[in-house]
Amino acid sequence: MKKAAIAFASLTALALGLSACSVSTTPGGDASAPAGDGDIVIGFSQATQQSPFYVELGEGVEQAAEAGGASLEYVDANGDITKQNNDIEDLITRGVDVLLINPVDPQGIAPSLASAKAAGIPVVTVDRPAAGAAAHVGRDNVAMGELVGEALKEKLGDEGGKIIEIQGDAGGTVAMDRSEGFHNAFEGDDAVTIVEGPYAEYIRSNAVTAMQDLLQSNPDVRAVYAHNDDMALGALQVLAENGRTDVFVAGVDGLMEAVQAIADGDQYVATALNDPIALGATAAETALSVAAGDSVDAEIDAGTELVTAENAADLVGSTLFAQAK
Repeated sequence: MKKAAIAFASLTALALGLSACSVSTTPGGDASAPAGDGDIVIGFSQATQQSPFYVELGEGVEQAAEAGGASLEYVDANGDITKQNNDIEDLITRGVDVLLINPVDPQGIAPSLASAKAAGIPVVTVDRPAAGAAAHVGRDNVAMGELVGEALKEKLGDEGGKIIEIQGDAGGTVAMDRSEGFHNAFEGDDAVTIVEGPYAEYIRSNAVTAMQDLLQSNPDVRAVYAHNDDMALGALQVLAENGRTDVFVAGVDGLMEAVQAIADGDQYVATALNDPIALGATAAETALSVAAGDSVDAEIDAGTELVTAENAADLVGSTLFAQAK
């Protein structure tokens, strides 16, 4: 969600760091090899590593697993549900104690969940829930969208106006929830019109292209809301290129670049914290508890916090995503 160089650097750091935690990053490796040396073994199936958010989610999992004395088998589906199912089947064959899954498609991993159940291996999901898991660790994306919407509503005031919404992915639960929460904030407000823009897949360059067209067709726009900060920053770039400093911008995730923009001026209005390292750590800790036979809540909310001009300066730091104080 920032620059490609950062993503690759973070990914390299992750790959190096994982080696300290009995980690396999190669799906379909030697299935005859023991998964661990007596420690609890977490099999982590990641949806993708093609964004800094998910790279840092993996770092959080790795750090918490190491701190808990666990071994970690790490596989990357690269956005492919067929590969993810194959990866999970491989982890089951390797005899992991618990599966931690960030599903590419929550419905698409049903075969793997059935195999895990048959093998007596409990499953914890992270970021995206899936039916049949023992527990899910995530954040309330409806609440995050609503928090940002309320902040933007306050900024617009009674005058209201037109808001462009740049969406995440078609059919994705995160996109649907962040949209629902945002719309909730403006329910019954006749002074506001929300124009639902295209799905930009959470990618900044896609949002830039979309915003160029949206700005031409909606010159009277007063604000832009994007389902993540990376897309919001893409919209902000287009607005700057067209001298439209009068249009407010808001996003979600707490990307440090967005937090800095909020601290620096008044055009970028708000974001909501979605620290992936903390999320990954909570997910790994939950997986360890489940593997140990402890009772855990079926739904675990990792929490969030609204970022505005009032607190942005306090959250600015060197991390890729802002962390709650």
